[in-house]
Amino acid sequence: MERFCFALDLVDDEKLIAEYEHWHKAENGWPEIRKSILDAHITAMEIYRTGNRLFMIMEVTDEYSVEQKAKMDAANPKVQEWEQLMWKFQQALPWAKPGEKWLATKLIFQL
Repeated sequence: MERFCFALDLVDDEKLIAEYEHWHKAENGWPEIRKSILDAHITAMEIYRTGNRLFMIMEVTDEYSVEQKAKMDAANPKVQEWEQLMWKFQQALPWAKPGEKWLATKLIFQL
């Protein structure tokens, strides 16, 4: 079992942030997206927000592969539709390279 943490910003607009949170409530999430996450060997996922900054924590099995997840997502029209919808609310971190969304964070302390 391994854990990954990522960060991303939302557009700093209260209405858009509220709509983004709406889409992430369990009753509003798309079942195809949940399935794609589980199919990629992600066993747990949480997203936290402070202001317009998001932090995502994922726990994965040993079978998880960043590259394989990217391939699966690229081949899944529903995931692409979801990503396009989410990009309305999201913005890349200032230090992101072109095309990057969620950026991996670096563990700097552990107790």
